[in-house]
Amino acid sequence: MKPNLTLIIILASLSSACGSDLLETTEDPVETTSASGIGEGDFISESEFNRTVSIAWTDGCATVSGDTDGFVSVNGTRVTVNSTADTTKVVKYVLSGTCSDGSLKLYSLRKQALVLNGLRLSNSGGAAIDNQSDKRTFVVVEGDNALQDGLLNDRGDYPDATEGEDLKAAFFSEGQLVFSGSGSLSVTARGKAGITSDDYLRFVGTQTIEVTSETGHALRGKDAVRIDDGTIAATAKGDGKKGISSDGPVTLTGGTVRLSAQGGVLAETTGTGTELSGAAGIKSDGLFTMSGGKLEITASGQGGKGISGDGNAVFEGGTVSVRVTGSNYGSSGSGGPGGPGGRPGTRAGWGSGQDSTTDTSKGAKGIKFDGDMTISGGVIEVVSTNNEALESKGKLTVTGGIVYAFSQSDDAINSGGDMNLSGGLVCGWSSGNDGIDANGNLYINGASVYAVTTKGNPEVALDANTEGGKKLFLQSGSLIAIGGIESGASITGTAYSTSSWSKGAWHALYDDEGKLVFATKAPSSSSNNTMVVYADGKGITLQGGVSVNEDGKIWAGCGCTGLDVSGGSAIALSSYSPGGGMFR
Repeated sequence: MKPNLTLIIILASLSSACGSDLLETTEDPVETTSASGIGEGDFISESEFNRTVSIAWTDGCATVSGDTDGFVSVNGTRVTVNSTADTTKVVKYVLSGTCSDGSLKLYSLRKQALVLNGLRLSNSGGAAIDNQSDKRTFVVVEGDNALQDGLLNDRGDYPDATEGEDLKAAFFSEGQLVFSGSGSLSVTARGKAGITSDDYLRFVGTQTIEVTSETGHALRGKDAVRIDDGTIAATAKGDGKKGISSDGPVTLTGGTVRLSAQGGVLAETTGTGTELSGAAGIKSDGLFTMSGGKLEITASGQGGKGISGDGNAVFEGGTVSVRVTGSNYGSSGSGGPGGPGGRPGTRAGWGSGQDSTTDTSKGAKGIKFDGDMTISGGVIEVVSTNNEALESKGKLTVTGGIVYAFSQSDDAINSGGDMNLSGGLVCGWSSGNDGIDANGNLYINGASVYAVTTKGNPEVALDANTEGGKKLFLQSGSLIAIGGIESGASITGTAYSTSSWSKGAWHALYDDEGKLVFATKAPSSSSNNTMVVYADGKGITLQGGVSVNEDGKIWAGCGCTGLDVSGGSAIALSSYSPGGGMFR
């Protein structure tokens, strides 16, 4: 009698630790959306799969179906995939079920797909998913899913870690992880990071990802992180840890991202001394680029930052909101009231070497990059309690967009080199230092600028590095500056000044043709009552006590353009002499 070949094939495809219940394979929930605009190879619809294997967990076992090649082995609730024997197979794994102590480990020489379709998997001994393949892995998120790792042992590692293999997160991968789908994934990291790739992370679908990390980074792509779509909420609670971290570039083109950095400063001993690392919403060692989407960051730990980068930054679009409320760390640094002070008798923080690996301080800053920063579009709103709100250690260039920066204790906007405001709407407001401060030349040549300091002498609303032979150049555009400007400024045309502005009231600036330039709400108090106004160097009118339509306000509600403005009365103005400003 001949055997039933069909039956043999079916039984060979079933591997189970809990009996022979056959799983019914349904249609694969993967995307068919066009790959237009997505990077080459990073969209699952561009790939073909030779096999589909389904793995389902319960608290007692894991059941496998579709494994005709024998790639999958099961030991209770521990599942291992080894598809290295046949390098022609491209496999899609559909993962489902609930297990309070199980895991998935994968080895593969080819790209693969993991379809999370109602998977709730925790591992008391290590990562819930450990992908040791260095090839691209598509992660398709469908339904509601949750992953959780275990606590570390006395050696500071996962108990079930394999010697010689990296294992850095609740969801770890040696290769690229590309997320898509329309479901949700919640990751709770108790021992290490939340989601980590030793290559890059990318998000291209409408999926919702929520990550909470107690001790590690929430999301880390060693080579890069790119977010094109979806909703991401990530919280990093460990000292020195980041919501999003990369040794390379971080790129946002779309989606909604909400990050919380709650940890403090991590001090690590190196061969040259002690290296300090503060927590941050985003840390990018390469180029940071934002061209779309919505980004919200809060940083509450000591020495924490909203966005921090070792390289350059480009803001081209999207909406950014950063709130940093943590105190500064250490005894030296960039200073300002409430922060680490500078040498006695000097401007706080000069020459202190803040953020150096040999320094003993970390400033709690809003957005800070060691390289150049360029802003050409979008909306940026950043608030810092104890340090600079927006800082570029290199050149800062604004050609467009809306920028609002507020610092309670330090400069609102600061550049280590030249600052060029040639377009856009820019507001820098400080109650503890300069409103806008360039440590090189400061050029206003096309932007609409509202600069405020309420601190008083020696602080000013607009500051260039006159002490270093640099200068403020007021060439074109428009300006309302409360608190005076750096003396010796070069002004094209005529600027005007007044001390008769009304505290806490709205003021409207009109050009020589009677057209509204912009309106601003003045501070309720100021130690220096000098207001300097400018509009392309021509004649202007300043109205005080005006009424402003509530809709469409900018700069956290203290400015507006193109809205209905009514009432008020004219304020007498005098021609402003560049030598009449404040000088440090």
